[in-house]
Amino acid sequence: MTRMAKPINLPRPRLATSGEEALLGDAVVVTRLDRAIGWARKYSIFPYPFATACCAMEYMSLSMSPYDIDRFGALLPRFTPRQADLLMVIGTVTIRQAPILRRVYDQMAEPKWVLAMGVCASSGGMFNNYAVVQGVDHVVPVDIYLPGCPPRPEMLLHAILKLHEKIQEMPLGVNREQAIAAAEEAALSAKPTIEMHGLLR
Repeated sequence: MTRMAKPINLPRPRLATSGEEALLGDAVVVTRLDRAIGWARKYSIFPYPFATACCAMEYMSLSMSPYDIDRFGALLPRFTPRQADLLMVIGTVTIRQAPILRRVYDQMAEPKWVLAMGVCASSGGMFNNYAVVQGVDHVVPVDIYLPGCPPRPEMLLHAILKLHEKIQEMPLGVNREQAIAAAEEAALSAKPTIEMHGLLR
């Protein structure tokens, strides 16, 4: 004779029947203004894909069902900088393209972020010559570096989640413009990745 397991009775949540608690119930979320704005910003990213090379194929695959970047609110690319807030530099940037990239960045409204996708955008990659910019951090301030040649779509999803964390903690207030200008100046004056010495140099 088999014995059946006794069903588990889960405790029911207490529902308020009178007073302010009954009025609010589950309809109200209490938070700070900067956290609410950060939450809205990070789930409404409009990327501008500045795609120049083979990494663009990996970026295009993000809209397919196995990856579904729309879960993170970053599916619709905007091909005008005035409607975008994430500049995705995808692939090799030559010296002749650098002023165009900077103009696109300057035309974007604040707040804006930059993601360097692939080793060519991050450090020039295998093209260490006179015609290729050795890292787009020479031209625009980069928030997220994504290595790989080409990086997998999963890596790009992870980079976007890391950017979400950065956007969520972005401060608000009167000093925000000064903080953005100071961050851009620090990023442009930092040591370029091509000059850094590591395992392969």
